[in-house]
Amino acid sequence: MNRVVISTAGRPDAFSQARASAAKQALGYEVIPRSKRSVEALMATYESDVLIAGKERYELYRRSMCEPFFFHPDTAAFRLKRLMKGETDPLIEACQLAPGNSFLDCTLGLATDCIVASFAVGVSGEVKGIEADPDVAFITAAGLAQFEPKFQELQDSMRRISVMQGTAISVLSKIPDHSWDVVYVDPMFTQTIAESTSFAPLKQVGVQGGLTEDWVAEAIRVAGKRVVVKAHFKDTVFEQFDFTRIKRPNTKFHFGYIEK
Repeated sequence: MNRVVISTAGRPDAFSQARASAAKQALGYEVIPRSKRSVEALMATYESDVLIAGKERYELYRRSMCEPFFFHPDTAAFRLKRLMKGETDPLIEACQLAPGNSFLDCTLGLATDCIVASFAVGVSGEVKGIEADPDVAFITAAGLAQFEPKFQELQDSMRRISVMQGTAISVLSKIPDHSWDVVYVDPMFTQTIAESTSFAPLKQVGVQGGLTEDWVAEAIRVAGKRVVVKAHFKDTVFEQFDFTRIKRPNTKFHFGYIEK
């Protein structure tokens, strides 16, 4: 794991300093004064990646990245608006989610699909995301709790999601059999989708790695109804692990499921 230090926005105030302290408590990284230095200067001086505690959000700068990683709802906002108009969403259809269901996302990332799932299962349901990268888990959890979207339904859906940090297999191994209705997996695509500009920072910070037999076996054990995977249409994961593929014409990714 790369070394990471925490600093504040360019003009720190008491709020951003408090956010820096919260990040230190959660992640254990050293907080260093900004002292009017650029992020690039901080990286060079401390030979480290930098987590910036800004007034509105956390931003993670890794030396290998072209742009920072930060939380935003991504496509969840317009997907929820479509659902509110009575339209459908491919994730909801693939998972067959209904109010009161439980949904466990093994690859949280920005929590976009978790937000949509949270809207679908409602206040009587439960949604939890597992994220292997501790920095991503912290930033996304903070964003879900603090980001203020433009409409209430999105905020409510975000606030109901809980986050667990750890590898999917290690977390799944501690969960009882058949305890989540749907276990969902959206691993990093083996095929790059050029149009997905919002995905680029996540791809650079997220823990890379495809599905394994152990991972699928644990997901099947934990699921009460379905294990669902989303992958690029060229990915071999569907055939490799016997997922029933849901073909989506003219789209770059498909869903697959294993029925319990």
